[in-house]
Amino acid sequence: MLLQERIYSLTLTIVLVSVGAAIAFPQTFPTFGNLSQVLLNLSIDTIVAVGMMLLLISGVFDLSVGSVVAFSGGIAAYVMIVLGWPVPLALLAALLGAGLVGIINGYLIAYQGINPMIQTLAMMGIVRGGALLISGTGIQNLPYWFNAIGQAKLLGLQMPVWYMLLTVAVFAFLGNRSVFFRRYYYIGGNERAADLSGIRVQRMKLYGFLITSLLAGMAGILLASRLGTALPTAGRGLELRVITAVILGGASLSGGQGKIVGALLGALFMGLVSNVMILARVSGYWQEIILGLILISAIWGDMLLRRRAT
Repeated sequence: MLLQERIYSLTLTIVLVSVGAAIAFPQTFPTFGNLSQVLLNLSIDTIVAVGMMLLLISGVFDLSVGSVVAFSGGIAAYVMIVLGWPVPLALLAALLGAGLVGIINGYLIAYQGINPMIQTLAMMGIVRGGALLISGTGIQNLPYWFNAIGQAKLLGLQMPVWYMLLTVAVFAFLGNRSVFFRRYYYIGGNERAADLSGIRVQRMKLYGFLITSLLAGMAGILLASRLGTALPTAGRGLELRVITAVILGGASLSGGQGKIVGALLGALFMGLVSNVMILARVSGYWQEIILGLILISAIWGDMLLRRRAT
C-alpha cells in the first residue's frame, strides 16, 4: 500500500512539473523535439536504474555502474577500431567485460562478505582506470553499423528510448510474474528467513550484481553508439543519479520494496527537473547542488514513510 502511494504521488508530481514547465516555457518545453530529447537523455540512466532497483529490492546497491558504462563502451570501440573485430563480436566483448565486473562484485560481496559500498566503490575506481587505459582521450570514427544502434530512429524517437522502454517492460513483467525475481523481495525483506526457506541467497545476490552490470554494459554500448565516440569520462555521476531515481521510484535502502516501473518514473522525474533547469538557464553548479538536495530529500522521505508505516 505504501509503495502504491509513492508511485501515485510521484506520477502526480511528474504531471504537475510538466504542466508547470509548459506554462513557464510554452515555446520550448511542450514540443516534440524537447520532450523526445528528455526521453533520450534519461534512457541510459533508466536502463541502469532497472538493475539498481533489483539490487535495492534485495537490500544492496552498486556504485560501480557509471564506470562500467564507460568501460563497456571503451571495450567495444577498442576491439572494433584497434583490433578490427566486427560489430557483433565487439558487442559480445563489451557485455562480457561488464558481466565480469558484476561477477567479481557479486562473488566478493555475497560469498566473501565484503561490504557492498566498499567493494563497489573500490571497483568504481578500478573499472574507471580500465576505461581510461582502453579509451585514452576517447576513441572516435566508430563503424556505421555500430553507430546505427544508438542513432537510428523509429517513429521520430532515437533507438535508446525504445531499448529503455523494452528493458522496463521485460523486467517489470518478470518482476511480477517470475518466481526467480520475486525471491529478491524475500531476500530484502528478511535475508535470514529467505535463507531458511531454501532460497540460495548468495547465488541470488551474485546474479543480481551480474544483471546490473550487464544492463550497465548495455547502456555503455548505447551511449558510445549514440555519441559515435567512446569516452573514458562517460557515466560520471550516473550512479548517484540512478540511486536517487530508484529511491524516488519507491525503493528503500533497507530493501524488500520497489517496482521496476518506479525506476522509470524516478528517472523521468530527474530528467524533467534537469530539462527545466536547462530551459531556465540555471548554472551547472546549481544543478549539481539541486540534484544532491533531491537525493537527500528522497532518502529522508523514505525514512519518514517507513517510520509512519511501522
